Amino acid sequence: MPRSANPQPAPLPSTARKANVRRSKGFRGQVSEVDLRLLRVFHTVAAQSGFAAAEIALGKSKSSISLDISALETRLGLKLCKRGRSGFSLTSEGQAVLDATLTLMQDLQHFQQRINQISGILSGTFRLYVPDNLQTHGETPLIRAIGTFTSLHPNVFMTVHSASTRDVEVAVTNGQATAGIALYPQHMPGIQSVPLVAEALNLYCGARHPLFEMPEDDITLDLLAAQRIIAVSDAATSPRWKEIRTHLSFHASAENVDARALLILSGNFIGFLPEAFAKPLVDRQLLRRISFDDLQLITCFHFLARLSPETEVMVETFRALLEESY
Repeated sequence: MPRSANPQPAPLPSTARKANVRRSKGFRGQVSEVDLRLLRVFHTVAAQSGFAAAEIALGKSKSSISLDISALETRLGLKLCKRGRSGFSLTSEGQAVLDATLTLMQDLQHFQQRINQISGILSGTFRLYVPDNLQTHGETPLIRAIGTFTSLHPNVFMTVHSASTRDVEVAVTNGQATAGIALYPQHMPGIQSVPLVAEALNLYCGARHPLFEMPEDDITLDLLAAQRIIAVSDAATSPRWKEIRTHLSFHASAENVDARALLILSGNFIGFLPEAFAKPLVDRQLLRRISFDDLQLITCFHFLARLSPETEVMVETFRALLEESY
């Protein structure tokens, strides 16, 4: 049979026609508000490692979250995650989309912060890292600064993280924290380090400790040397501390002030606590200050921030409020 001069292409199978239709309605590089919402849901699901754990974070049911993820997969034309009896996991495409989502969120935040600079209106996220041994009981300068800052700038989403002093420093230097408060100053390029205030630490024992009822004049250095003392941070100083500490015996450590107080209240240890923290316990006769030779340690907190055009306005605003509060 002779061939046609203009052969007609064979009809596509029905599955291929459906694929073409689906692809034609898919993502074309234009991000809408709906896309941003779906990407945020996807980011939360990935961060929580599954739909069930994301329910609380998102305030949505698993079925609603599943619908959102399915809608995003259809929108992008990609399979983003595997879910079933074997558990939750991202596909390779899903991991790539997650990486792109994180970059997009950072870019949006940077854009928002640059607009803040132009408009003078603060918004965005302020991530403050504080040491877990920071005194937070009562009306402290930090509490006053946070209260004033969040009242004056309600569009700022404030997050506060408690961590070890070392972790605070790392969070600031790697940009994870907008700002941090630490015991040690940082002398690094691009890092702002401003001394805030010195905090006084006194030596205390609990009501169950043998020294609690002992007259002050009977407490000698030799007697203190025989006690079990909680280890002291290297950031703490006093004129005679280097000399005195060589005579002392450290038998415990505590990462934060509350844990230190628990050890002292047990009656088996003596240790240093901030005056403001200890006062209510002293008033209730649960603690007694040991005033040996007016022994008092001083620690100085420092405000740390990584200098960045995107966060400069928020950082300077909060730092000024914090300095005014002390």
